[in-house]
Amino acid sequence: QVQLVESGGGLVQIGDSLRLSCVASGRTFSSYAMGWFRQAPGKEREFVAAISGGSVITIYADSVKGRFTISRDNAKNTVYLQMPSLKAEDTAVYSCAAAATPYQRPTSRIVDYSSWGQGTQVTVSS
Repeated sequence: QVQLVESGGGLVQIGDSLRLSCVASGRTFSSYAMGWFRQAPGKEREFVAAISGGSVITIYADSVKGRFTISRDNAKNTVYLQMPSLKAEDTAVYSCAAAATPYQRPTSRIVDYSSWGQGTQVTVSS
């Protein structure tokens, strides 16, 4: 198991930017794909973005493709989610997740991730 701690959320206005961070501990970080998911009030958790262990592969949900950027720094055991041009519909609790098996390709499926952080709230207001 790996422990994950997110930070960087907050209350911002439409059009503002945020960068979320997720620090991992407990196992070899660089061997595992990492993902970001979000859950808005009254909705199911949904996929946002994921990245392979070596940063070669990144995938995004259609709703954020071309706007959000996922990256990682394996030396710091940290994965990031850069979120510019925020919209009201981006309001949610954002959680990072670590893949269940090493060297797994990043996926959008919740079942492929075995460790989850507590989440960080992102609120975008007008």
